[in-house]
Amino acid sequence: MKIYTLLFFILSVASSCTKVAPPKPVGPIPSDRHLAWHDVEYYAFVHFNMNTFTDMEWGTGGEKPSQFNPSALDTKQWAKVAKEAGMKGIIITAKHHDGFCLWPSKTTEHTVKNSPWKGGKGDLIKDLSQACKAYDLKLGVYLSPWDRNAANYGSPEYVADFHEQLRELLTNYGPIFEVWFDGANGGSGYYGGTNEIRKIDNKTYYEWDKTTEIVRELQPNAVIFSDGGPDIRWVGNEDGWANETNWSIMRRDEIYPGWPRYVELRSGHEDGTHWLPAEVNTSIRPGWYYHAREDHQVKSVPRLVKTYYESIGRNGSFLLNLPVDTRGLVHERDVAALKAFKSHIDADFKTELAGGKQIVASDTRGGDKMYSANKVIDGDPATYWATNDNVTKASLTISFKRPTEVNRLLLQEYIPLGQRVKRFSLEANVDDKWVVIDTQTTIGYKRILKFETLSATQIRIKFLDSKGPLAISNVELYRAPNFLVEPKVSRNKDGFVTLTVPNNDVEIYYTLDGSEPTSASTKYEQAFLIEHPVVLKTISYDSKLKKSTAVSSTPIDVSKKNWKVSQVSSGKLAEAVLAIDEDPQTFWASEKDITDPQAITIDLGESLNLVGFTYWPIQERYPFGIITNYEFLVSSDGKNWTQASKGEFSNIVNSRLEQRINFKKTKARFIKLKAVRVSGDTMQASFGEIGVISSK
Repeated sequence: MKIYTLLFFILSVASSCTKVAPPKPVGPIPSDRHLAWHDVEYYAFVHFNMNTFTDMEWGTGGEKPSQFNPSALDTKQWAKVAKEAGMKGIIITAKHHDGFCLWPSKTTEHTVKNSPWKGGKGDLIKDLSQACKAYDLKLGVYLSPWDRNAANYGSPEYVADFHEQLRELLTNYGPIFEVWFDGANGGSGYYGGTNEIRKIDNKTYYEWDKTTEIVRELQPNAVIFSDGGPDIRWVGNEDGWANETNWSIMRRDEIYPGWPRYVELRSGHEDGTHWLPAEVNTSIRPGWYYHAREDHQVKSVPRLVKTYYESIGRNGSFLLNLPVDTRGLVHERDVAALKAFKSHIDADFKTELAGGKQIVASDTRGGDKMYSANKVIDGDPATYWATNDNVTKASLTISFKRPTEVNRLLLQEYIPLGQRVKRFSLEANVDDKWVVIDTQTTIGYKRILKFETLSATQIRIKFLDSKGPLAISNVELYRAPNFLVEPKVSRNKDGFVTLTVPNNDVEIYYTLDGSEPTSASTKYEQAFLIEHPVVLKTISYDSKLKKSTAVSSTPIDVSKKNWKVSQVSSGKLAEAVLAIDEDPQTFWASEKDITDPQAITIDLGESLNLVGFTYWPIQERYPFGIITNYEFLVSSDGKNWTQASKGEFSNIVNSRLEQRINFKKTKARFIKLKAVRVSGDTMQASFGEIGVISSK
């Protein structure tokens, strides 16, 4: 959907020459800036600022400009990465809560002009603007209203500075497509050295009406984002999904920054008073800013694909954060994930199946060809199928000449006339029988349904309830290829192993004897028990394409079924089972404010020949108590202990991967992992998962 205003005008003029008028708008309708924004769909958030160099998410405001010193900053690399990923724009954190400005603002000295980068002559916003122009990307700016550095924060003088910063950003860098305001406001800060808490009324302090006027004056085509707009709304979570029911309208006047009923943002309001569509924002890593310790936690391709279908596929936009690293570059692992993600989405929507096929509507507005069913498959976003004013339930049926495999449906309403559909269903004619595939609610700008592959001669979309006569602009059908990725291996405490892949049409084969698996090996059907040390080798296999993934090898040791935590230095003993539950995503931690080294003792339930142990550090977004120096002890009776190993987990804070430590073969029933030194100010220790390496 592009250039709506001109097309809507042309259609209005054309309709005046026919006997059949177009449907009247229903409810709030989008503005020109909304329509342009809807077309962007997928774009990058770049969190890069002072926090990148202090290894924080929220800076205090007491940082020094000298700390901002990227070694190889290249905004063209960002733009190139975004463009090749299929994105259409970049929003940059021009100023975060710590107050450091990435441009030489005249309102403060806390800017790049006092940093070593480019000898204080740099202007990152200018560089990015030029890079976006070179790669035909739109530019957006994030400007934090909260400023933990400004000495005058909380006074009217700061609001004047905030407005001036906004003017600078919207005046000097060309067209801006989105202005992003964070909902975090007021609290503790450096504030020029006072180091105190300052509270403000975030509904009134920033003079939001005036703020909006500045944007409208200087960048009339830009949309404004905050919790409740006024143009674009937060989706109510940072995990990357909207609800299946997602209205682009809300009762906007009820919403304000920090609105406690934020869960309503996930679905919108069916009786909304303003067009306020959802922007789905999430980061490609756990944090918004770059942290080396999260290099192993870049979102997987299956997770990114899931987010695509739960954002763009649910009538939202997809704002994916790329935390630029301390060099000033998008990290190689992020780049690799983005490329693989784009390749998958391109494959899913490579060949459209509905275009040129026979399509029949149960009702057509006035019988006029201008509103015929063919308009939904003509590839023209300015045309649409419409029903008569009294028809709010109707259907579209697409017929194939021969049985055709299908597993994706894409629908779009003609939103210049509002969002109408409240409920619809998808049916398929398979072997001369109609089967219901799915029943869903809203559509809006775009809705994508995924379903199991079926071979159909007809596809029927039934619109079961609508606010008014239907106005559908686009229907597309696809047969996405099977999602062929290596199986995910998980194991529970009882020793049962589960293998999973995103697509049910993909088969899994495995071996336990060290041989390379093929489609002739054991086929995975259900969870199976592994009690003794083996190397599990797996492949995913597409029987239709006769294609498999590379072999994946996973070392699996003895079952923890009979393991028990027998003692901990502090904390709740019962909760310590989380350290041996076979899930590194859970954790157990000792008590806070501890000054003595902490340890956990485990009864293995039997005597084993041990040749090593494993330790997963905590995987939380805000980690604490990671063991950096350890002592590992063994015992046959739980009373007399022998040191099996002592040393350091090198770089574990920055690389929170499983640590595998080998030692001389020894027999033991009890093990003890002692935290000799940990990250943090106290001796509180955290344990993601503890395991052993055993031998016969």
